[in-house]
Amino acid sequence: MDFKMMTCFVLVILTACDAIPRDLSGKMFIFPREGNFLYVRKAIRQNFHAVTVCLRSVTDLARGHTPFSLSTIYSSNAFVISWNAADKVMELYVDGRKTEYRGLDYKLSAWHSVCTTWNAQSGLLQLWFDGQRLMKKTSTSGIIRGPFAIVVGQREKYYGKGYSMEHSFVGLMSDVHMWDSILSDCDIQKYMNELKFPPGNVLNWTEMDVEIAEGVVVEDKFTACT
Repeated sequence: MDFKMMTCFVLVILTACDAIPRDLSGKMFIFPREGNFLYVRKAIRQNFHAVTVCLRSVTDLARGHTPFSLSTIYSSNAFVISWNAADKVMELYVDGRKTEYRGLDYKLSAWHSVCTTWNAQSGLLQLWFDGQRLMKKTSTSGIIRGPFAIVVGQREKYYGKGYSMEHSFVGLMSDVHMWDSILSDCDIQKYMNELKFPPGNVLNWTEMDVEIAEGVVVEDKFTACT
């Protein structure tokens, strides 16, 4: 093997190692403080005809925050899950259009499980909160076109360009999954009940290939007593 071939071989190995996903089963992201650059991010190139996002989180933030967002070169609010503390509303954005869910018991310092689904053909959006399936509401229809930046714990002002302190999430987050399809009601209920369910094919907590910004900590979710 000549030097050029050997160099290419080494580069391939290094690239593969860098891309090896991490199994985060039993672990959590810790966002320990407010910050413009505390986030988890993944860039992808695809279009979405449907979306399902599920996550669990706990925070003591009295202000609003954004646990999950998708941004594109066309929209910073391509698909967003955000809590509006002032109005006590869960705000969901699809391609810039906001849909609100009110009357949620979003307690501070308590774990909450959230799933959202959206269908491009019908434009129907649905929220699941702590096992409760809420009503379907009309949102934007039509394909959401990439490329995308998936951001956990923040919302980009523009695709790849800056974050806002006011949207930063502070707290713990776990079991983040994303699908490019509508997960069935039964599978979402299994997720809510922490039973076995089909993992996400866009984001998979057991195979997370993401950029974790410095300052975000990964730790065990539970510590076993001996």
